[in-house]
Amino acid sequence: MLVAGGAGFLGSHLCDRLLADGVKVMCLDDLSTGRESNIAHLNRNPYFQMIRHDVTVPLQVDVDEIYNLASPASPIHYQRDPVRTTRTNVVGAINLLDLAKETGAKILQASTSEVYGDPDIHPQTEKYWGNVNPIGPRACYDEGKRCVETLFFDYWRQHGVRIRVARIFNTYGPRMQVNDGRVVSGFIVQAITGQDITLFGDGSQTRSFCYVHDLIDGLIRLMSLTDDNVGPVNIGNPEEITIGLLANQIVKMTNSKSKLIYKPLPQDDPRRRCPNIDKAKSILKWEPRVRLWDGLSLTIEAFREFMRAHEEGEDPHGLGVENREAEWQGSATTEPSMRL
Repeated sequence: MLVAGGAGFLGSHLCDRLLADGVKVMCLDDLSTGRESNIAHLNRNPYFQMIRHDVTVPLQVDVDEIYNLASPASPIHYQRDPVRTTRTNVVGAINLLDLAKETGAKILQASTSEVYGDPDIHPQTEKYWGNVNPIGPRACYDEGKRCVETLFFDYWRQHGVRIRVARIFNTYGPRMQVNDGRVVSGFIVQAITGQDITLFGDGSQTRSFCYVHDLIDGLIRLMSLTDDNVGPVNIGNPEEITIGLLANQIVKMTNSKSKLIYKPLPQDDPRRRCPNIDKAKSILKWEPRVRLWDGLSLTIEAFREFMRAHEEGEDPHGLGVENREAEWQGSATTEPSMRL
């Protein structure tokens, strides 16, 4: 299995799961937003290989399945160099699709709920075409992912490439970066450190949050389907929560004295975001299992450990919490029996 973006938040958890399932994993990452610490615990595994490579450069490897998660995903990261973001998404997808075409590999695209933009339909189904500003500051990511979906379906129709497309909604869990600007990580860091918690808008906008292990399970289920199930498929948690309630809950869970402060809503920031997952339930037999408060508890503990290790100068891999998480993860540092 090739995991492009395998040193990132989602990619590293996907590598863990695939190794636990007994397959060889090739992790591809240029480490522009991914972190070596996310995969350091895998380096001694004989069935894991890390290749530092930019997906905008073509590559030749022999693989059976490709997961494309290679893209900056948080607004801070993808708006830092918007031209590079678009290039990573579009050119990177072309290179990986060409690889899939040449090798006959199945290829899954990690698309995003951002293809729906600021939706006029709620909750969002896969048939909704979206409401996206093509020239706004978020367009490098939103339109980049929309173009990637176009490429995937054109390669499928024109070249018979065995594609899968997943539309990922907000996901959280251990290994999120402390400074990525995402709402869960931002609130947790501010609460733990006693800073004021920053809410954009009045806090009434909504999101739905899926724990990372549930999300990874959905991706693997989609990849394992027959080739007539190409997607797109929404993968996320359909339980909606206001940003204000989320902030207050994190303050309580961390016993923080942080106060909530409000700033203007960024341009094109969605007012509501929630997936309709009827399709995932039907064809993947999947729905999220981890409750938000349980997942937040694990995530808060992981952030505490990471920040403590950083302060003490230790190697902050955050392995303690993750080794106590879901049973499916198994032992990624032991030799699995190979699935051929």
